[in-house]
Amino acid sequence: MHSLLHEDSTMVRPHSLIGAATAASLLLPAASFAQATSGVISTGSADPINLWLTAMLMMMGITVALLARLCPSEERLPYLGGMMLSAVAWALLGAGTQVLGELGPSLSVACLALLTLCTLRFVLQPFAALPSWLSALLRAQLVLAPLSLWLLKAEQVANSSLVWSVLLIMELLLAMAYYARLHGNADADADAEVQDQDALLAKHRDPVLLRALLALLTSALSAFLLLQLPSGPTSATSAAASQILLAAAALLMMGMGLQAIASLARARKIAEIRHAQAEQEMHHRVAEVELSFGALVEQKLEQVTERERKRIAADLHDDLGAKLLTIVHTSESDRISTLAREALEEMRLSVRGLTGKPVQLLDALGDWRAEVVSRLGQANILAEWESPAEDIIHTLPARAYVQTTRIFREAVSNIIKHSGGTHCNISCKVQEGDFLVVIQDNGQGIPAELDGRLDRGHGMASMKSRAKQMHGQCLVESGPGWGTVIRLTIPL
Repeated sequence: MHSLLHEDSTMVRPHSLIGAATAASLLLPAASFAQATSGVISTGSADPINLWLTAMLMMMGITVALLARLCPSEERLPYLGGMMLSAVAWALLGAGTQVLGELGPSLSVACLALLTLCTLRFVLQPFAALPSWLSALLRAQLVLAPLSLWLLKAEQVANSSLVWSVLLIMELLLAMAYYARLHGNADADADAEVQDQDALLAKHRDPVLLRALLALLTSALSAFLLLQLPSGPTSATSAAASQILLAAAALLMMGMGLQAIASLARARKIAEIRHAQAEQEMHHRVAEVELSFGALVEQKLEQVTERERKRIAADLHDDLGAKLLTIVHTSESDRISTLAREALEEMRLSVRGLTGKPVQLLDALGDWRAEVVSRLGQANILAEWESPAEDIIHTLPARAYVQTTRIFREAVSNIIKHSGGTHCNISCKVQEGDFLVVIQDNGQGIPAELDGRLDRGHGMASMKSRAKQMHGQCLVESGPGWGTVIRLTIPL
């Protein structure tokens, strides 16, 4: 049978099967369920439990059929709905044979043929499409089976009905045997190729519960057929067994419907989880793109700023620097020459802040010490410099180096011009990631009339502003008669 499974160019439309099964199941909703008096496929007496189960199976079949309409991607649901509704129609027609008369056996066999077709399509749908000739034969069987019984004489209907029933049940058994074989192969493939297990499970394997329900359903229908054979027992016990088998078949089909609904619910839950994960991943990607875009904008802005700084620095060096240097060398006034030299140093310091590279802290300390001690010495003020250990490896950005240099210069200028002191102590150290500077003189301190208004004189405001630009702080402590203390903290 495996060789017969090829592409089916004329596949039976699933919804047409549902329509046929639904119409058949609703033919006798108000039929009187009396004991069958003709036909070998008979459900026996009208058992209320069986009637209740038949009604429940009809509702389940209609529910599955509606789900098949709402979920076109679930290709097996139409056939499952067709199975349930054709089984309901078969049961109703079997019980209503006395009401229908000569049409009863024909319609009953037609429903069994439809049940067989739906079952074949349901169990084989995940593996392969039926070949076109086999699909055409099964469709022809839907017409030939009831037509042959309708054309026969009354005394020949029973035997022909039995033949058709045996044939249809054998088709179900063969289909289930082939279904079990395919699942056995899928299990072996899954064991041999563990890395493709998920794909095999999704494509070729049904849940164990569904396989068990199908196997039990086929067994129940086969046992029911055996009980209907002329050579079989005809006692009340066999009639009761037939009722039990039909009830079991209805329960098994309802179990298959519940399993299908549970699978849909599970698939929807998985889809919702994946959708949530996809949304989360999308938000994560959007955040990454925004961060990347922000970093790119900052990088471009920094590049533009850097180019502008270099242009300004070049203009200062080439134009202003050249003119100041000319004044230094050509001026006949010592004061003008000194001012020009100081301006040239300030200009060079500004240019270094615009274009310079980070400065090693040890090198910066050496520059500051040389300048501070030299200027204080020229003013006859004794300077004591305390530097940190020589193993520090910290660096200062060019702008921080420039700002700190100007703070040192402003502090020294204040000591020389306003303190009147003779001694100055400068202490530098690195502590907990900060660069700390303490500048203390023994001068007269800031006058009392400036108490509380230190920022208004002596360049204190500019010193604090420069420290703030470096995310640091500059504190000033002073009092008449005990000098001035400047505490500078700069984060490294």
